[in-house]
Amino acid sequence: MASTRAQADRTELLKNAGVVTTAIDGIMELAKGRRKSGLLLLGAAALSSRIPGLGTAASVLLRAYRRLR
Repeated sequence: MASTRAQADRTELLKNAGVVTTAIDGIMELAKGRRKSGLLLLGAAALSSRIPGLGTAASVLLRAYRRLR
């Protein structure tokens, strides 16, 4: 039972870290004057608490789009 609890704690920690890093990316985008990108990332961070991985996917796709543009 203890290992199941530890695994759940790690999963929750990673989930929260994804939300926080996406929110930081969004704030940094806003600070750079990229309003649309910043709002997109902040929205993805807010939804990441319900849909795991959404914030990370949004961040990766945004970076790929910029690189290919």
